[in-house]
Amino acid sequence: MYLSEDYYNDLLVRMAHHSSAIENNTISLPESVSILLYDTVPAKKSLREVFEVLNHKKAFEILLDQVKQTEDYISIVCELHAKLLDRLHHERGSFKKAENAILGANFQPTLPSQVHVTMRQWQENIAYRESAASSEQAIIDIAASSHLQFERIHSFSDGNGRVGRMFIIFLLLKYDLPPMVIEKSDKERYIFLLANQDEEGLAALFSEKITMEKDRQKRFANKG
Repeated sequence: MYLSEDYYNDLLVRMAHHSSAIENNTISLPESVSILLYDTVPAKKSLREVFEVLNHKKAFEILLDQVKQTEDYISIVCELHAKLLDRLHHERGSFKKAENAILGANFQPTLPSQVHVTMRQWQENIAYRESAASSEQAIIDIAASSHLQFERIHSFSDGNGRVGRMFIIFLLLKYDLPPMVIEKSDKERYIFLLANQDEEGLAALFSEKITMEKDRQKRFANKG
């Protein structure tokens, strides 16, 4: 899918801002514009928060470079993690080595010793469902299902949510579908759906966001 420069910048800023904000980053949307498009750091913000937003830029470049080039989804999520956690975590790009937990979750994420096997199963399951997919809705359903599984595995020690949300965009763009941005205002609903493993509800949220993104793309196409 071709992304015009204006739409590319718009998508990058919204994706970086909202995905970071869902993780409680306090940088505003206008401040995200300054960081990502004008290399200007806002006052009174921590370097960690700045890098959490800024790192989406390199990660998005990797995503677009690889979206039509690879079926190795494990490598992609590791590459995205390495870019998103650059200057933030010493284990960037590598699966967790210690057990972790999800705040408020009623289950234990996959043990470190089982992550490689479970992630291979995750990748194989996506490939199997892709082979039978014949509609936009089928791809959206795969995106929702794989996102739930990825977040439940929690394969990295940190940054799983940001990586998972960016992988949704990767999967949609692979099939020339509009990307989608889960916004800060969607957080409560999104977290509820994840907590309840509600694949149907999550797919419905994705469909709503994709419909909104189609309208946004049209406005950018008509610009000027």
